[in-house]
Amino acid sequence: MAGAERSSAERDEVVVEEWRVLSRVGTIAAVAFWGWLALRWANNWLLPPGVGVGPDEPFVDPEAVRPVSESLAFAVEFLPQLADAAWLTIVLTVVGIVLGFVIAVPLAVARVYGGSVSSAVSLLYTELIRGTPLLAQLFVLYYALNLSQYFRGLPESGFLPATAVYVALIGFTVNSAAYQGEYIRSALLSVEGDQLTAARAVGLSRLAGIRYVVLPQALRIAIPGWSNELVYLIKYSSLAAFITVPELYKVSQGIASQNFAYTSIFTLVALLYLGLVVSASKGMSVVEERVAIPGLGTGTDR
Repeated sequence: MAGAERSSAERDEVVVEEWRVLSRVGTIAAVAFWGWLALRWANNWLLPPGVGVGPDEPFVDPEAVRPVSESLAFAVEFLPQLADAAWLTIVLTVVGIVLGFVIAVPLAVARVYGGSVSSAVSLLYTELIRGTPLLAQLFVLYYALNLSQYFRGLPESGFLPATAVYVALIGFTVNSAAYQGEYIRSALLSVEGDQLTAARAVGLSRLAGIRYVVLPQALRIAIPGWSNELVYLIKYSSLAAFITVPELYKVSQGIASQNFAYTSIFTLVALLYLGLVVSASKGMSVVEERVAIPGLGTGTDR
């Protein structure tokens, strides 16, 4: 019996040690990933001309690492061209989900607590956007409505290099708002209705009760769904390529059309997407743990 307990304890120690090793490896990979991106962005945008390397030039000569690994040399050669594209992917994701959140909250509140008109408008918006493909929405905004004409003349830079980016930001915001609104609506419904009644009983107005009592709880509950939307948006940002936005997929497609190394370049891009997705998931897990209320259904204390 004692031997079995000792064996179980030893297995637990091995598992814990393996997780520690994986955690260290993950930390090193994250530091390398974001450190490289930060260096590339600083080199491309902040350093004066003649200092550093060109925007598409690698820090290390690919021929110097080719004897070690052909795949590594390929990555060293073409990763610099993907740095700015990765920035645009991040911008599309972050701006889309943040502005979408601003729209999603009143959408969800109107759907749950609004009158017949506001609830119907919220429902119509949500079902229309969720019921049509994001690609079709981008095509309508860019080609049918020609929204890019309203952004012509704005200064273009490495941060936002084309007017199509602004149209894509509108499209991702509108689309993400509908999905986030559903996540938040579900979270609002999970908060007991008696809490709003109690808020009214202590003198709060209906709107104040929703704002100060119901929403703080619901938004915490909605974090897992919100995290899911963040991950989806990172991957769906590739659809912006179809309206000429030079994000990761668009740039990698251009590189592959020149050297025909489709497998190599898209494997490289897949790793970049994976790095973004894992970073986003880990970041949202930290946020969920930090804001969790013990026993409320989020975080580690649920």
